[in-house]
Amino acid sequence: MEAHPFVTEYLRLGLAFDRLEEGFVDAYTGDPALRREVQNAQAPQPRELARRAAELRVALPDAGLAPERVAFLDVHLRALECSGRKFAGERIGFVEEVAAYFDVDIAPGDVADYRQAHRRMDEVLAGDGSLTERMAAHRKADEIPPERLSACVEAFSGALRELVRARYPLPEHEHVTYEVVGDKPWSGFNYYLGNYHSRVAINADLTQHMAHLPQLIAHEAYPGHHTEHCRKEAGLVAAGQTEQTLFLVNTPQCLMAEGLADLALRSVIGPGWGRWAQEIYADLGLRFDGERAERLADASAMLLGVRQDAALLLHDRRRSPDEVAEFLQTWGLMTPQRARQSLRFLSSPLWRAYISTYVEGYRLLGGWLDRAVDAADRADRFRRLLDEPLTPGAVRAAA
Repeated sequence: MEAHPFVTEYLRLGLAFDRLEEGFVDAYTGDPALRREVQNAQAPQPRELARRAAELRVALPDAGLAPERVAFLDVHLRALECSGRKFAGERIGFVEEVAAYFDVDIAPGDVADYRQAHRRMDEVLAGDGSLTERMAAHRKADEIPPERLSACVEAFSGALRELVRARYPLPEHEHVTYEVVGDKPWSGFNYYLGNYHSRVAINADLTQHMAHLPQLIAHEAYPGHHTEHCRKEAGLVAAGQTEQTLFLVNTPQCLMAEGLADLALRSVIGPGWGRWAQEIYADLGLRFDGERAERLADASAMLLGVRQDAALLLHDRRRSPDEVAEFLQTWGLMTPQRARQSLRFLSSPLWRAYISTYVEGYRLLGGWLDRAVDAADRADRFRRLLDEPLTPGAVRAAA
């Protein structure tokens, strides 16, 4: 299907950013000729890309597009303008950068919330030693034996896929391929390849835990990133909204997608996911206390903002990496290794602001879902997140 001329310019602009930083284009399933054209063109200059984004944003109201498409493109062009300025070396405050990328305003969290979370976690992990020591011991006991990881991944993927396909139908030939990788700043990553196929990479450098794996598979595949990509390709793209063929890092798309994905397990299973997971692990011959895991997850939910606070300390308040690592260990109860891995993610030029997509995405979309009048309304709201080109501003307005 031929793209609208204005949208083609948006696609051309977005694809050009991958010439500045490989990986900026998270996924592209549109016309391959356009991508080849951009790849074979003269190397783009960051300031020129920023200028072009600003020009397109000015021209957008007269492009003749439907209001929801205008709203979507407007905030994404604003994000690209900011990225162009950053790539050009312009100094932009971290809070301003996050606002331009993700259409949200951020502020430090309340340490009192973190203390309360620690108290609740202390009750779940009652015993001798400090909470940090008990948390480390709990995580150690919760580790998935490396030789069993593949079987666990396939078991949870199959179980979640069956549930999701019954509630949110997917094309018959959709599928996910899993692979184990290393030397990455993240625990898992979805590479959407188009035609309803995703490749999900799981980082072997980070020990995978039984309590986290169901969330990881739900996040990356069913009903998270893979499901969203498939349903938008089958719906919006098929209907001519070709801007949805392009998924760019550091744009409001990311906040919406990460918020949706972090709420995925909660949305498809709901309360009782721990017992559900316990039964699957039992079939695999692994012991897992699902009720305790769920209680601990609920108690630690108030630590959501710790990593965003760490990013603010690092980039806004110019604290040293050692100070930030100590903050993550103190309030996030991370091991030194895990804190350094998190610091690596927060220090990446491409990914440094990205932590806000998880924190603010979860808060914004979770709050909107929680305002549903009943289970059917909640399921419909989650379907809208999967199917519609919603932006953070649109969700705020709906709330």
